Amino acid sequence: MKISQALLDNLTEKAKASTRLRMNMDLRNSEADKSQRMLNAIEPGSDVPIHRHRNSSETVVCLRGRLVEEFYDELERTCTDRIELSPNGPVVALNIPQGQWHTVRSLEGGTVILECKDGRYESIGQNDILAL
Repeated sequence: MKISQALLDNLTEKAKASTRLRMNMDLRNSEADKSQRMLNAIEPGSDVPIHRHRNSSETVVCLRGRLVEEFYDELERTCTDRIELSPNGPVVALNIPQGQWHTVRSLEGGTVILECKDGRYESIGQNDILAL
């Protein structure tokens, strides 16, 4: 599969039309594939809850646009770090450690990221969402 600008444009249009202002595209080879790889188009205003992945780290690569990853402390429930990612900026990708509370905010229309996690997909439960 080629990941072209046209494919990213199409995914972005779907994100803009979505009430969540984001849309992902599964890049796994099949349902039996035990990895998590996806493209995620995220528009400004999309509300991604502060969450964690208990059983996996998460690699995020900014393919286009701009976003900020925010990290949170569970006890104080405060933001401890903000890292901006963009394809031409000083940081283009990062690895979020397993169990780290985080969220992502799109800073620019047309933002698309590549996300990779270990193992099969696990939905995020209520205990993995941090309420402020």
